[in-house]
Amino acid sequence: MNLSRRRMLVNLAGSLAAMGSSSSWSQAYPSRPIRIVVPYSPGGPVDVTARILAEPLGRYLRQSIVVDNRAGGNAAIGTEYVARSAPDGYTLLMAAPAHTSNPSLMKSLSFDTAKDFTGISCIMDQPLLIAVHSDLEVNTLDELLAKLRANPGKFNYGTSGAGGPQHLMGEMFKTATGTQITHIPYKGAAPASVALLAGETQVAFSTPTNILPHIKTGKLKVLAVSNAKRSPFTPDIPTLAELGVTGFNYSSWTGLLAPTGTPKDVIQKLYSGVLASLAEKEVKDKMFQNGIQPLGTSPEEFAKFLALDFSRSAKIISDSGVKAQ
Repeated sequence: MNLSRRRMLVNLAGSLAAMGSSSSWSQAYPSRPIRIVVPYSPGGPVDVTARILAEPLGRYLRQSIVVDNRAGGNAAIGTEYVARSAPDGYTLLMAAPAHTSNPSLMKSLSFDTAKDFTGISCIMDQPLLIAVHSDLEVNTLDELLAKLRANPGKFNYGTSGAGGPQHLMGEMFKTATGTQITHIPYKGAAPASVALLAGETQVAFSTPTNILPHIKTGKLKVLAVSNAKRSPFTPDIPTLAELGVTGFNYSSWTGLLAPTGTPKDVIQKLYSGVLASLAEKEVKDKMFQNGIQPLGTSPEEFAKFLALDFSRSAKIISDSGVKAQ
């Protein structure tokens, strides 16, 4: 997904118009603090996005917003907490691709990610960068592939959890390149990055948020980008397609959701607040500094995207042979 600044402003204008014309608008909302649950540990892109958004959104809504990290279960713990919360706009979920892949991976979910949530807005989009620890002594994708093929199963890649974008990207990469790398899941993107820096893992399919600072220090090297186009965060790094690995146009996303049944006027007010926040220069600057591309899709656009992503994730999991838990 890619939303231009003009598109964002058009959405904002339409949102404000709808807000003003809604006869059912709840003037009292919000009357107490709002909780945004992040189902991951602190420090990863989902957490960073939530914390950048919380201050301006709270200012717009004239109410404090608390970011609550509830990590574990491949995001299932925090997600279930929100699914079981009252649909009143006071408990929200900052979701990521595990939201759409978990139904195909986890047989024991006590909630339905497709039916139990209503989308507010897709906040951001990020490419995945194919990175290696500098000790691996490879400088190009071809050199990495040669090393992996010569040592099948010897090297590891870490992710934020089973079924997340890093995991699905890793499995797609293995299939496309005919390599064998061992997957090691961690409880969040930040711990996975720590493991890479410590040498516990040697390869990563990670977002710019997690690894850009370490690229600048020389501890990590980026060899390729997962998107169809080069990333503005690493403009000199070629895409996988440019390097001969075709069929890739994969990225990670983060979006804000509410429990199903949340009043439409509350959803609309939250969406208006998201758009107003993302339009602020300081917010855009903070996001770019953290490797985040702001979006701000409407609830309707987000619903269509989620439906497509549920299908896409299920196909990737089926094609790659990732086993359900």
